[in-house]
Amino acid sequence: MTTRVWSYLPEYEREREDILDAVRTVFESGQLVLGDSVRGFEREFATFHDVAHGVGVDNGTNAIVLALRALGIGQGDEVITVANTAAPTVVAIASLGAVPVFVDVRADDYLMDVDQLEAAVTSRTRCVLPVHLYGQCVAMDPVREVARRHGLAVLEDCAQAHGAVHRGEIAGSLGNASAFSFYPTKVLGAYGDGGAVLTADEELAGRLRRLRYYGMDDGRYYVVESPGHNSRLDEVQAEILRRKLRRLPAYLDGRRRIARRYAEGLADTGLVLPAVAEGNEHVYYLYVVRHARRDDLMAELSERDIALNISYPWPVHRMSGFAYLGYPEGSLPVTEMLAGQIFSLPMYPSLDLGTQDKVIDALRDALGAT
Repeated sequence: MTTRVWSYLPEYEREREDILDAVRTVFESGQLVLGDSVRGFEREFATFHDVAHGVGVDNGTNAIVLALRALGIGQGDEVITVANTAAPTVVAIASLGAVPVFVDVRADDYLMDVDQLEAAVTSRTRCVLPVHLYGQCVAMDPVREVARRHGLAVLEDCAQAHGAVHRGEIAGSLGNASAFSFYPTKVLGAYGDGGAVLTADEELAGRLRRLRYYGMDDGRYYVVESPGHNSRLDEVQAEILRRKLRRLPAYLDGRRRIARRYAEGLADTGLVLPAVAEGNEHVYYLYVVRHARRDDLMAELSERDIALNISYPWPVHRMSGFAYLGYPEGSLPVTEMLAGQIFSLPMYPSLDLGTQDKVIDALRDALGAT
């Protein structure tokens, strides 16, 4: 059997009864759209993050789109972010007619190089969108300081950082708003698509609720105040997420145990292992390592039925769909270097010890470690 980077099946086997009961609860409730499950999950997810308001939406990409719209970002506005991210971060910006502006990332932890922010600000900049990548947070104090000086909004991309903590503050509570994805692979994953936006701003939350429901207020159906979308979180997914949220601390403990085991087993192999930035509590959405012979190593492990993954092999600024932004090869040197060297090891809480040993032993053999 091939060892994969991620599979929902072991979790489903362990949690089957609760997941199926969540589905049954919704089907028997008589409310299939924006019912008690969505409202309950929104409230509980916001409370978990010590934020006043949560707004469930249909996916993580639209969480960013709607959050940007609610923050007033539109045609021609510049949003500073990174190219070492999943493409949807940047697709969301571009879908509004806004202009993604990239800064490079740091070579040690692969996170936004906040020292480059000030130079990236122009008269058209309206927002900074830090991506809390692979399971840990960008250094947010400098981000917030630059934003304060220039009057910019801060929107956190938390799709990969459920439960991550930075200097005692949880990811999702560090900006004007934060966007989450509940795609099945995430630390807190649904059994389909889902997303949410968190904010402490009541007015912003109200705009978000209208935007995710055609532009209508929940209490005044059929009256569009400003055009929005049909971007509602599904009631079934909300109920599943509501139950899984209670298990999130256990999921985090499981990921951290696996990360420690990888770190111990691969410490002397020549692999560059994940670095935890100062002040961070990493949740290891992905366990990303780096090596100059990445492609050879992946090929050798594939022969042993171990499928690894690259997040991400093509920097966004070098994709043909974003050629119009005008970033030539070499413009983001760290991002481009990482694209040729990083790869992810299998990582999910139900990953068993035998499979972890299989991955460690195969990598040690491939790297000639004794």
